[in-house]
Amino acid sequence: MSQHLSLPKDKIRFLLLEGVHQNAIDTLNAAGYTNIDYRKTALEGEALKEAVKDAHFIGIRSRTQLTEEVFAAANKLIAVGCFCIGTNQVNLNAAMIRGIPVFNAPYSNTRSVAELVLAESILLLRGVPAKSASTHRGGWNKSAVGSFETRGKTLGIVGYGSIGSQLSVLAESMGMHVIYYDAVTKLPMGNARQVGSLDELLANADVVTLHVPDVPSTRNFFAKAQFAKMKEGSIFINAARGTCVVIEDLADAIKSGHIAGAAVDVFPKEPKANGEEFVSPLRGLDNVILTPHVGGSTMEAQANIGLEVAEKFVAYSDKVNFPEIALPLTEGKHRLLHIHKNVPGVLSKINNLFAEHGINISGQSLMTKGDVGYLVMDVDATASQEALDTLHEVEGTIRVRVLF
Repeated sequence: MSQHLSLPKDKIRFLLLEGVHQNAIDTLNAAGYTNIDYRKTALEGEALKEAVKDAHFIGIRSRTQLTEEVFAAANKLIAVGCFCIGTNQVNLNAAMIRGIPVFNAPYSNTRSVAELVLAESILLLRGVPAKSASTHRGGWNKSAVGSFETRGKTLGIVGYGSIGSQLSVLAESMGMHVIYYDAVTKLPMGNARQVGSLDELLANADVVTLHVPDVPSTRNFFAKAQFAKMKEGSIFINAARGTCVVIEDLADAIKSGHIAGAAVDVFPKEPKANGEEFVSPLRGLDNVILTPHVGGSTMEAQANIGLEVAEKFVAYSDKVNFPEIALPLTEGKHRLLHIHKNVPGVLSKINNLFAEHGINISGQSLMTKGDVGYLVMDVDATASQEALDTLHEVEGTIRVRVLF
């Protein structure tokens, strides 16, 4: 079935930042979208506002911050794609009240992160980072003291989601015992066991690894008190979010010898681009593995993410269905999106106004989320302009636009 888009595909502009994978560009081009502004770095401030003002779709990774001010500058914006797991770099409320969906790839790099954490666990239990650093300086410390096998050790996973559960399976295959703590009850994989409290996990785990989202309850989640409750000589790993750990307290726990080693991939403040200096109290500690937020940065993961998010862009632009609202496409119809305050009576007012104007609705679907409601409706193509004008009259209207 042929379909009339609200804009020709060559007029729909994509802004892709932070060097997203070539798969994303290839996928968009194959679908007929060629107006792509591709940049290898993150943007901020006025440069970001200038770049987004003519963009219909924006693709970012983890560095670019889409704030209320950025959304206010992006008058043509239709959708946002986060080419990564999380969306905490996006002001989701600012997107929601404008009817802008935010896509991401929550599962495409889980294997990459899980493999890195397991590898770091092995290296730290053997004391390899400190031995490597000493050898680079000309030292020769051939000793088994402080070196342990992973087999038989207990891995404590904090946050048993898609990454934590996959790590659980990999760790068990290496002969580790797995315990996990989560805010909600989760079905264990293999022989893993959920514990009743974080304190119980910290008291029993030889390796503690974080896999939690960035939400208010997890900010500064691990600090002096939590490190003190960990087993003497245990290992700490954070490949989740930099905001979850008080880095200064971790550094103190390592320097005191209470924690034998750590691996950290994410930080409270990270450089905006390659080449900028990375500053952290963990620098210079031989028994700490520091990586520049590369947990999910494998060629396989980035290729998968590029494909997944770009396909979501294409599906949204081509089929023009708001997420969680699905209507079959109908020949001879135009599809309208009405975003409004979530108050009683809006749908009734719209239906009554359309009836007064003799506008027939052939399909309609409503979704509400928090304080905002999203109404997608199909009307006869010949009546779409009148319908659009009528929707602007409805009290509580936030935004109205023709999808196709």
